[in-house]
Amino acid sequence: MRALILGGTREARDLAALLVGRGDYVISSLAGRVKDPALPVGEVRIGGFGGPEGLTEWIREHSIDVLFDATHPFAEKISQSAATACATTGTPLIHLHRPAWEKQPGETWIEVSSMDEAAAESARFSTVLLTIGRQKLAHFAGCDSTRFLIRCVDPPEVALPPQHDILLSRGPFTIDGEKDLIHSNGIEALVTKNSGGDLTHAKLEAARDLHIPVIIVQRPPLPAEGTLVHTAADAIAALP
Repeated sequence: MRALILGGTREARDLAALLVGRGDYVISSLAGRVKDPALPVGEVRIGGFGGPEGLTEWIREHSIDVLFDATHPFAEKISQSAATACATTGTPLIHLHRPAWEKQPGETWIEVSSMDEAAAESARFSTVLLTIGRQKLAHFAGCDSTRFLIRCVDPPEVALPPQHDILLSRGPFTIDGEKDLIHSNGIEALVTKNSGGDLTHAKLEAARDLHIPVIIVQRPPLPAEGTLVHTAADAIAALP
């Protein structure tokens, strides 16, 4: 079987290892937005495809038997491109996305559906910890009265809010470390995407313990095309 895996997530790497272990031919495609990414086993390509048309052509040229969308839950464009390309080519599509976080007792969530809504909610607070990665930071550039502590893996290259500090850091994080960060910086609220997983979940637990509200951007809907699973093992089980 020839499989294309989209995404550089931990779930994508786990899946690549399982497929290669079965003897399948695996090509993993990474967007290339993160410097020094952890690489999966098997063949790796980095970069885009040129939209759904380019992905469609690529699938045909490489005789792909199944496509796994194991991208970040907020990578809307590539997930939609995958759905369109698979529908066009008749290629089976399996979405491998980790489960979303669910609100736990004692947590205060302010749930929003977009970055613009998150920015509007942030304006209510003096100092905010912003943990949404670097791609969508421009949505907060107009928040003049709020100071942001922006934590991301790589330096941002977009417009930023006037009052900000940058903290370059890569998870996993500990609850105690997150508490220290919140306390020492006078953080009044946390902004995050509902990415799921345990790599950065400690910030939610720290916010709960310190009674800090969490402005959480909920996930965009997945395309109707394809089958949704939550683990690499389930992705294997879903193969046609």
